[in-house]
Amino acid sequence: MPKAMQILSVWLALMALLAATVVSSMLLQGTAGLAASLVIALAKAALVFWFFMHLREENGLARIAATGAVLWVAILFLLSGLDIVTRGL
Repeated sequence: MPKAMQILSVWLALMALLAATVVSSMLLQGTAGLAASLVIALAKAALVFWFFMHLREENGLARIAATGAVLWVAILFLLSGLDIVTRGL
């Protein structure tokens, strides 16, 4: 697949996910809306990381480093959320 066609395909996928975000924010309320928005955001981030940050072209070490960074941020968010949830106890 030519490079321009690939970039256009990823851009179209990102625009479709943007439309899905807007529609889900209007139709879904509460926890379901939050879960849908987070899943869509994760898909958009994965597309950006994989194609525009060229992780698909990198060797294993760069992929491991990127995965480690994402996992570290997830751990920090989890610990912050646990702190907020358990403050009243």
